[in-house]
Amino acid sequence: MKLYELGIAEAQEGLAKGDFSSAELTQAIIDRYHAENEKIGAYLTFDEEGALAAARAADERRRSFDHSTIRPVDHFFGVPIAIKDLINVKGQPCTCASKILAGYVSPYDATVIRNLKANGFIPAGRVNMDEFAMGSSTENSGLGVTRNPYDLARVPGGSSGGSAAAVGGNLCIAALGTDTGGSIRQPASFCNCVGVKPSYGRVSRYGVTAFASSLDQVGPMTKSVTDAAILLKALAGHDEMDGTTPPEPVPDYVAALDGATLKGVRIGLPKEYFAVTGLDPEVKRLTDAAIRACEAAGAELVEVSLPHTEYAMAVYYIIAPAEASANLARFDGVRYGHRSAAAKDVYSLYTKSRAEGFGPEVKRRIIMGTYVLSSGYYDAYYGKAQKVRTLIKRDFDAAFAQVDALLTPCAPTPAFPFGAHQDPLTMYLNDLYTIPSALAGVCAASVPAGFTNERLPVGVQFICGGFEEAKLLRISKAFEETQK
Repeated sequence: MKLYELGIAEAQEGLAKGDFSSAELTQAIIDRYHAENEKIGAYLTFDEEGALAAARAADERRRSFDHSTIRPVDHFFGVPIAIKDLINVKGQPCTCASKILAGYVSPYDATVIRNLKANGFIPAGRVNMDEFAMGSSTENSGLGVTRNPYDLARVPGGSSGGSAAAVGGNLCIAALGTDTGGSIRQPASFCNCVGVKPSYGRVSRYGVTAFASSLDQVGPMTKSVTDAAILLKALAGHDEMDGTTPPEPVPDYVAALDGATLKGVRIGLPKEYFAVTGLDPEVKRLTDAAIRACEAAGAELVEVSLPHTEYAMAVYYIIAPAEASANLARFDGVRYGHRSAAAKDVYSLYTKSRAEGFGPEVKRRIIMGTYVLSSGYYDAYYGKAQKVRTLIKRDFDAAFAQVDALLTPCAPTPAFPFGAHQDPLTMYLNDLYTIPSALAGVCAASVPAGFTNERLPVGVQFICGGFEEAKLLRISKAFEETQK
C-alpha cells in the first residue's frame, strides 16, 4: 500500500512502529498532490514548507519519547490533514472559495485547528468548496473546478467537494468538512468516503466562517469509520468561545467501536424517505441491499414516520439564507478582502465590492434571506419556518424513542455530470435526505454502500439522536464490516 493510500489509523500504526517517518508520509502526500491535483482540483493551496517543517518537528518529538510509556495520542504526531477553505488556520489563506476574500490570510487558528494541532495533526492544505458553503456540487466555487476522482466528468458533491475529492482520490490522509444541510454527507456519498455530521454543538464553530449559524457543524471526512472516530475525538468538546458547545466530557469514540455489532439494534426506516419521487434506481438498489445487510447481521427493522419531512426543504431554504444574509453582511470591502476599484463613496464601495466579489448563488441566497427577514415578511416566513423546524425536531425525538438509528439514502442520485442541474431548485433537491436531520440538530453519517453499474460510489445515511455520536459510529462501523 502506498503511503498516500493510508488512513489515520494505519498511519498512526506505521509511525508508532517506525515503519516510516512523518516527513516521509507528508512528502508522499505532497508528491501525490503534484501528480494528481491539476487533474482533480481538490486543493486550492498547499503549505508544503509548513507541512514538512511540522512533520520534521513531529519526528523529532517522537524520537524523544520513551516508547514503552508513550500515549496512543502521541502516535498522531505528523499526520497531515486537508482543511476545507472556510476554517481559519493561522498563516494560511481562508478564502471560502470566494473572490471577495482574495488576499486574506488568517491571523489565528479556529478551535478545531487548535484541537487538531494539540493531537499532533498537521493542517497541510486548503481544499475547494462551494463559495461560502452554498451549493451541492462545488460548481459554485469562485476559485476553481474540482472533479470527482471516480469520474472526472462528474461533480464531487458539495459544499465540501474538495474535502471529499481529496479523501476519495487519496490526495490526503483525511479531511475536515462542514455540514449545514448535507455538505459533508452528500459529497462523502459521491466520493466513496465516510462523512460524519456531528450533533449541533458537539464541535466548536469558533474560527469557522459562518454560513447559517444555527446549522453549521465541522466534521470528519475519512477513509474508514475508525478514522472518523479518531478525528471526531480530536475535534469535539466544549469551547468557551462557542456558547453552543455544552460543558460535558467527550466520549471515547474510538473505544466505542470495540465489539461493534448490529445484533439487537433497532433500525428505523422512515417511510417518507422511501416514498420520494426522483430516487435513482441504482441508489435504491444499493440502499435496499444495505437494509438487507443490516437485517442479516442481526438488526431489527422498524418502519417509522417523520411526518413533517415534506416541509424540511422549504424550512431550510428560509432559515439558512436568512442567517447567511446576516452573517455575510460583514464582507463589505472595508476591512479585508476584495475592494472595488470603481468605488467612489462609501455606498458604492459596499455595493460594488459585494457585487464583484460574491458569486451568483451567494447573491441569490443573500437576497432571499434579506427578503424573509424584512419588515412585513419576518413572521410570515422566518418565524413560521422556525415553528415548523420545532415540529421536525419532535418527529426525530419520537422516532428515536422507538429505534436506535435511522437508515436512509444519503443522496437521491450518484454523482452527476457537470452542468446537469442548471436550475437552482433542482440542485437544492440533492440535499433532500440530509436537510431534515440538520434542522433537528442530530448526528448523522454517510457510509459507503457500494457502486452503481457505472462504477459510481453510493453511500447510505445513518442518523442517531443528539449527542449520540458514539452509537452512530458503532452502528456505522458494524455496517462497514458487512461491506467487506
